[in-house]
Amino acid sequence: MSDWFDANTVLMQQTLTTLLMALSIQIPMRMGVFSFAGIGAFGIGGYTAAAAMLHLGWGTFPSLVLGLAIPAAAVYLLGLLVQRLTGLYLGMATIAFTLIVAVVAVNGGDLTGGAAGLFGALGELTLGTILIVTVIVVALTQLTESRGMGRRVDAVREDPELANAMGIDVARYRRMSFLASGAVGGLAGGITTLLRSTITPAEVNFHLVVLALTVIVVGGTRSWVGVAIGSIVFVWLPTVVAFVSEWEEFIYGVVVVVAAVLLPDGVLGVIRDGWHRVRTRGLGGRRGAAPDDPDDHSVVDTEEVSA
Repeated sequence: MSDWFDANTVLMQQTLTTLLMALSIQIPMRMGVFSFAGIGAFGIGGYTAAAAMLHLGWGTFPSLVLGLAIPAAAVYLLGLLVQRLTGLYLGMATIAFTLIVAVVAVNGGDLTGGAAGLFGALGELTLGTILIVTVIVVALTQLTESRGMGRRVDAVREDPELANAMGIDVARYRRMSFLASGAVGGLAGGITTLLRSTITPAEVNFHLVVLALTVIVVGGTRSWVGVAIGSIVFVWLPTVVAFVSEWEEFIYGVVVVVAAVLLPDGVLGVIRDGWHRVRTRGLGGRRGAAPDDPDDHSVVDTEEVSA
């Protein structure tokens, strides 16, 4: 078993960082905010952590903290600027933000290393440390999915007018989603950079948006569990289909299309539906009773939301 862990440590680290990166998009998406600013935060966090270590001589964890704080502030300010935009326009504006980050990195001179990027920023990070950080982020995310908070978040996404009428500050929730997106994205970028010891402008590009969206679509958009499932699938899938060589990208495409068409709620949705059927059969003796699904937030409980 220890040999297996040693051989797959890099894949496990990549799974955790991919989970964090995808969460930076999924968190605002759960609040009805179609934002990809978390990918720009990923780039800012990576460059900030690397620059702090190389130019300022900081240690691993102070560099990561700075790599979390600066992109969180930057994305929060972006949220204030684009708060009147919605849907496709908001998505395009936040993608533009990500591309601007890459352009600034190319033209950043010695601070960012220009087109060559920054090299040699190797942090003292272990799999256990990354796991602890990820568990903390996931635990905080779970708080926004549980009970009253989860229902308020669902109300903000599904019917913002009703949520406002019930006393929920929709604008504040959405601003906070930008702040959380920037913090988690920056953390993912900082950890990834200090693991690889390098970051270049080519790594902060549209392909990360595609990867994060793919992870969310395949795994499921409504919970961090779905994001975790999607991260595992797309990090470990290359080791499974490596034998097909040039057909690898084709298989990725098929997986995404099948998930989008046949699994609208992702793999997590299939698992939840199967579990609900099992529970329903187990309670089949209770005629006329429809067991409540504690994970189903599709109906907003007005009393609980307004609490």
